[in-house]
Amino acid sequence: MTSAALSPNSQAISRAFWLALGANFLWINISEVARYFAFVMPMTREAFPMIADVAPMNLPVFMIWGVWDMILVVAATAMPWLILDKFGSSKKVAALAGVFVWMAVFVILWLGLFNMNLTTGGVLFTALPLALIEMLIAAFIVRGFCFRRAA
Repeated sequence: MTSAALSPNSQAISRAFWLALGANFLWINISEVARYFAFVMPMTREAFPMIADVAPMNLPVFMIWGVWDMILVVAATAMPWLILDKFGSSKKVAALAGVFVWMAVFVILWLGLFNMNLTTGGVLFTALPLALIEMLIAAFIVRGFCFRRAA
């Protein structure tokens, strides 16, 4: 189906989704960079001084981080959109969608790292709440752009 064949309503939905994706791209990239440089990188370097070049900042790391952020932005936009579309677009559903994405991405990541002794409890209990706030805001961005009529 081409975009010319889309109904006016689906064109509006498509436009709203792309706007939410763009807004989440900005929000999530700012949040990820701030969290990493302000908390995760210094805490990791302090916790693992015996590891040479732990938490490095170089071109390969930035390239991988770019892939991570792209996947995260798509997941943090598409999953709440699907949940809000299916279960209603209330604030409660948006909050639950944000929590679901947070658990599916960040809780699994940080618990895995903690389980393998690749992070500390301090990093875990700093990064996870900040990531939760990030995903809640991302879900509300989707709600705001795509489900404005909702109460």
